[in-house]
Order: sequence, then structure tokens, then C-alpha cells
Amino acid sequence: MKKKRCNFSFGTKQLQLDSKVLQYHDKRWCKPVHEDNELFAMLILEGMQAGVSWNLILNKEENFRKAFDGFDAKIVANYGNKKIAELMQNEGIIRNNLKIKAAITNAQAFIKVQQEFGSFNKFIWSFTNNKVVDHHLLDIKDMPAQNELSQQISGELKKRGFKFVGPTIIYSYLQGIGIINDHWQFCEYR
Repeated sequence: MKKKRCNFSFGTKQLQLDSKVLQYHDKRWCKPVHEDNELFAMLILEGMQAGVSWNLILNKEENFRKAFDGFDAKIVANYGNKKIAELMQNEGIIRNNLKIKAAITNAQAFIKVQQEFGSFNKFIWSFTNNKVVDHHLLDIKDMPAQNELSQQISGELKKRGFKFVGPTIIYSYLQGIGIINDHWQFCEYR
């Protein structure tokens, strides 16, 4: 018997979800993440997603991980002009100069947060006292694009020098790392 999933439809239009999106929904979306490397990876992927579909990002995710040295913040923080030029030629990723430079800036800011708090995990989960915010959604119209939490975290990240971390991107990030659980109440993958 087919399991029930979140219903991502708008009126009569059902979104076409490919297998990578379904796998992401079922195994990763809104599931708590505590490993700093993956928290950094998701932050960069969410920033890369600005203006394009999440389907595209997921289909290029392996390419991103390879191109950005497994999203090792210590390596990314030291990228120079030669690496930026190499990334701009890589057809397997989003070739946006501002987003690539933001990934480097974010790696540097990420490391500073790790040094200050002991880990990025401690920092990011402190906003909810290490608890998941579960919205128990019943309909797509109940899911906001941003909320007070994403606005607060966005502001704090911007103060610390992060780029591409507006409240909408951060709301999606918080879903992606499981701080916010927006699986619909009936979804068997919550």
C-alpha cells in the first residue's frame, strides 16, 4: 500500500516531483541534522537555490558536493580566484559568481561561529533550545515562506557576515535541517 506524503499542490495543479525530490522528502526533509559539515552543506545549497527550483539543486547536489570539496568549510573558506574561475566553468553546478563568492564568505563566517560556540550545531539549535518546531500542517496554505524564527536567525547570520541568508532562505534551511517540521499532519514520513 502506498504511503501518504505531503500534498504539494496548488489548487488543481499538482507539482511534478522527481525521484530525487521524493527521496529528499521521505528521508531528509524536516529530519534533524546535527553534523556541522551537513549543516554547512545545506546552508550553501539553500543559498544556491535562490531563484531556481529545489528540484534543480537536488539534481545537481552530487556535483555541488564534489565541486565544493565535500562542503568542507575549512577548504571552501580558502578558495581564491583560481578556484572561483574553475567553479564558474563547472556546468554541473549553478554558475553564479555572487553565489559562489557567498559560499566562500559563508564558510569563513561559519568557522568563526564554530570557534565562538564550539560548533555551528550548538549555535543554530540554540534558537529553539534544541527542540524541533512542529507546525502540524493540514494544508499547503498553512506553510509560511518565513516566520519570526527565520527572521531572527537571518538577522543574526547577517550580523555575522553571512550572505544569501534572507528570512525565506533561512525558513527553507530550517526545514531542511529539521529545526522546523512542516510535514503535513497525515504524512507518514513526518
